Amino acid sequence: MNASTEPQYVIPARYRRMENMHIIFWLLKDIAWCMFWQVLAVAMIIPTLIISIVIAYRTRKIKSELAHNLAISFWISANALWMISEFFHFDTMPIWSIFTGKHLALIPFIIGVLILANYYILQKPGEDEASQVATL
Repeated sequence: MNASTEPQYVIPARYRRMENMHIIFWLLKDIAWCMFWQVLAVAMIIPTLIISIVIAYRTRKIKSELAHNLAISFWISANALWMISEFFHFDTMPIWSIFTGKHLALIPFIIGVLILANYYILQKPGEDEASQVATL
């Protein structure tokens, strides 16, 4: 298949702007975490997570996009939980056996990995190329 006949994945400009804004919020959250600016870091969780959920919802008809965008939402959730555990000093507090407060972040991290594993192992093998590429 040459470039002229290859299916195109087209994202409307308003969706692209939202994705770009999402990156700005995510970076602000992580910079604030790094600098230990607690109020800004915690405040940035809300727009970062909301936009990632909206992006996942908007791409729900394309299985590959939905899986990856859901995984990103769970990644942001895990990242936020880890950050909060550090800010409120329960990151090193024993929870169970060898697990501490920061290990609670493993729950959404693992959910994200399971969503992607489900997609790549069970869904993707049965997809044809046309269903993987769509215009939103």
